[in-house]
Amino acid sequence: MRTVPATEFSKNFGRYRDIVQREPVAVTNHDRISGYFISGVEYDAYMKLKEYLPKSYGVEELPEESLQALAKSEMDRRHAHLDSLLED
Repeated sequence: MRTVPATEFSKNFGRYRDIVQREPVAVTNHDRISGYFISGVEYDAYMKLKEYLPKSYGVEELPEESLQALAKSEMDRRHAHLDSLLED
């Protein structure tokens, strides 16, 4: 992967637009990577992979039927021995 300062990247965008078809380009600002320039093909692959990642939600984001299902749920009795861990 190439690494290039932001000023170089902006001055020579056309050059890096061609390079990115072969490899990603890390763009730095004050010696820190501030972003990556990747091809459209790589971006599409990333977005497809991202769809498979588990998602988490805040309670306020859950639909009412999910909240009701959670409220009615019970722990499997096979795990009853864990209740003693909650006792003080």
